[in-house]
Amino acid sequence: MVREFIVEADGGSRGNPGPAGYGSVVIDAVTGETLAEAAEYIGVATNNVAEYRGLVAGLRAAHALDPQASVHVRMDSKLVVEQMSGRWKIKHPDMKPLAAEAATVLPASQVTYEWIPRERNKHADRLANEAMDAGKRGKQWEPSRSTAELDTSRPQPDRGAPPGDAAAGAAKARAALAGARGNADARAAGNVASTASQGWSAAPDLGAPATFVLLRHGETALTPEKRFSGSGGADPELSAAGRAQAERVAAALAARGTVQAIVSSPLKRCQETARTVAARLGLDVHIEEGLRETDFGAWEGMTFGEVRERFPDDMNAWLASSKAEPTGGGESFAAVARRVAATRDRLVGQYAGRTVLLVTHVTPIKTLVRLALGAPPESLFRMELSAASLSAVAYYGDGNASVRLLNETAHLR
Repeated sequence: MVREFIVEADGGSRGNPGPAGYGSVVIDAVTGETLAEAAEYIGVATNNVAEYRGLVAGLRAAHALDPQASVHVRMDSKLVVEQMSGRWKIKHPDMKPLAAEAATVLPASQVTYEWIPRERNKHADRLANEAMDAGKRGKQWEPSRSTAELDTSRPQPDRGAPPGDAAAGAAKARAALAGARGNADARAAGNVASTASQGWSAAPDLGAPATFVLLRHGETALTPEKRFSGSGGADPELSAAGRAQAERVAAALAARGTVQAIVSSPLKRCQETARTVAARLGLDVHIEEGLRETDFGAWEGMTFGEVRERFPDDMNAWLASSKAEPTGGGESFAAVARRVAATRDRLVGQYAGRTVLLVTHVTPIKTLVRLALGAPPESLFRMELSAASLSAVAYYGDGNASVRLLNETAHLR
């Protein structure tokens, strides 16, 4: 009778890229018994690299227990599940060798994949965090009890194999995991080189931050003419140029492989940009009202020069004070800052330790950067922010924030 295993795997990075580790567990599909656990601190890496490393370790542990077993892999990484299922292409250079390695552990006919919510992957997540905690202490993860104890803690059902096979398989699993750890130092060194260039979270370990990757929407018909386009006037869609920009940024974010969730302003230009990225990453788009652009009142659709000509006093007051409103009851920058700060705090709590793409507008992005730097309101007028540009801010549990990137446009060239 063919044995059936469940492999649950996870990986994490405190910085993304940052100090990383993985955890995986092999479970008897019939009894629910834990047969083997694996965890390892792997040095500096991204979440996705750590998740793939967890998958490989879990598959190797299952193979060591029974190379003929049927294995059902469950992970909360949609990227890994979709790529290993063959539905998504693997383009990132760090992922390709790991996916190839995972595919060779067991025949494809013996392995199936399922995405599960994060809360259903707590065992592997705990192991990954234990591995990262051990790495922080300069050590490697060690199990709290031996794999042999895990194997013999419950009576084994008769699967047509001698009773000693389970313990022997556990010993093989331990040997396989030990062999995998033998390459840890070399792999960790390689991860430092390969992830340092990814840009938005290469920081010392201050605890896992919530990292906001800030994407300004692609161009609309109003963008090249530099017209005020907020939330109080027309709600334009992306132009042909804007749609092309959205495709380019989607490809760039897919190559980085670090975004875990997408949150968008409710305005059409942001939703369209967000959906383009989401389609490439296989993620859903969550709408957040607090990310909408400033309401520019009567200035909507006008150029700066047109406003200065028609409403010179209001324009001068607006440039002089963050509390001044655009003509016609628009929204002051002070009001925008309060709205954006409240949205930031809510999202930081919701996405602690994760990398989230926020698709929004000029003022909210500049405001998040300004607040992170502790800069005065007039700094909003001293930042350049191109259409479809990327910026990034990391928020730590101690209340500190770190600006990682501002107005990156290399992906558009």
